[in-house]
Amino acid sequence: MFTGLIEEIGTISVCRAREGGREIAVSYPELAADGLRPGDSIAAAGVCLTVERVESGRFWARVMPQTADTTTLGKARSGQRVNLERALKVGDRLGGHFVLGHVDGLATVLRVERQGDAWLVEVEFPTSLGKYIVPRGSICLDGVSLTVAELNNNRLTVSLVKETLERTTLGEVRPGDKMNLEVDILAKHIVALLPESSASRGAPSSLDSLLSTFNSEPSTQG
Repeated sequence: MFTGLIEEIGTISVCRAREGGREIAVSYPELAADGLRPGDSIAAAGVCLTVERVESGRFWARVMPQTADTTTLGKARSGQRVNLERALKVGDRLGGHFVLGHVDGLATVLRVERQGDAWLVEVEFPTSLGKYIVPRGSICLDGVSLTVAELNNNRLTVSLVKETLERTTLGEVRPGDKMNLEVDILAKHIVALLPESSASRGAPSSLDSLLSTFNSEPSTQG
C-alpha cells in the first residue's frame, strides 16, 4: 500500500521485452541511501511493482503482460522519468490517501492551463470509473495523490501546486499524454456493497456525500 506522495523521480535506464511483458531497470539515486531490497514493493508511475534485484543506484522489476496491456508501462522507454514511492510503513504519516498501485484505467490529458502559481490539468477517464469519483475526492494520477477540483461527466480537473510540479513528473504532462489512473479504494468498496438495484441506477446523492466525507482532506501534492 502507498500514499500517493512521491519520494523521488526515477529514470528508466533499461526497458526490454520479456515473456509477453517487459523488464525494466529504474535508476533511483536518492532512495539508495535508505536501501531497497529484492521483494520490496515500489510504485513506479503509480504501478505497483516487485523489486527483483538491486544494483548500485537502480532496481530491476518485471512488468507482467496484463500490466503492460493496461498501464503506460507497456509503452515505457529508456530515458523516461517515472514517479517513485516505496510501500507505506506502519506508523508513517498518511499525508495523501490509500493507494494500492493497481491501475483502474488510462486517463488522457485534455488541457494544461496555468492559474497563478498553479497549473490546472484536465483529463478524460473511462466512463465506467465515474461512479467512484466525486468533486473534492481523492484521485491518483501516475502515482500522485491529488484532489478532484472539478468533475464534469467523464472529465476531471486537478490543480497542481508548485511543490507537485517540482517533485513529480506531472509538470511535464501535455495534451494527448496518457496517465495511469487509480480511483479511491474506499469508493470502490462502498459501491460494491450497495444493493444491486441502487448500483444499477448510479451512485445516489447520499453516496456522494459519504464519499466526500472520506475524501475531504486535501492531499499534500495536489
